[in-house]
Amino acid sequence: MEIRTCSFCGDALEPGTGLLYAKKDGSTYYFCSSKCKSNFDLGRLPRRIVWTEKGRAQLKKE
Repeated sequence: MEIRTCSFCGDALEPGTGLLYAKKDGSTYYFCSSKCKSNFDLGRLPRRIVWTEKGRAQLKKE
């Protein structure tokens, strides 16, 4: 089984969990929770949010 990562926060998704979002243009996004999906839908950038993997790297928290 393939281990996927959340398209918003970067966490690993176990097989059979999470949400799959497919756009009309054929691009697919995987989300670990509704929290990540709602932030994506609102147009928020992961690099500006502290609890995401990209945000922690951008803000030099790790």
